[in-house]
Amino acid sequence: MALLDKIDADLKKAMLERDAVTRETLRMLKSELLTLDNPDEIAVLSRAVKSRRDSVQSYIEGGRQDLADKELAEIEVIERYLPKQLSEDEARAAIADIIEELGLSSKKELGRVMKEVRERYPGQIDGKLASTIAAELLG
Repeated sequence: MALLDKIDADLKKAMLERDAVTRETLRMLKSELLTLDNPDEIAVLSRAVKSRRDSVQSYIEGGRQDLADKELAEIEVIERYLPKQLSEDEARAAIADIIEELGLSSKKELGRVMKEVRERYPGQIDGKLASTIAAELLG
């Protein structure tokens, strides 16, 4: 089932169940996906999660736990549509395999590693984590 079809079906279910958080989050996702000509669905979902995580941090620092909780609930809804994230150990093993396979050994080659990680594991490894691990393994 295509992502938009799945979102539509889940949106209808959320409306019937009167699940406001899921309903509003899915409406936002659907809107973002429909406004783009050729959306990279994983990138759109990943950006949505990242922006909410940033908001959570800001809300917590500002003493607004209620708003942070709302953002966390939205993150849970969005993550249902993303591929399963690799654990740090799994990511480390995957990146080490890529480095070994490509025969890389210098930090100057970090860009090649990151490109390969994005291609092989789209949406499965956080970019910051991948960059940190790759730099550590190369240097």
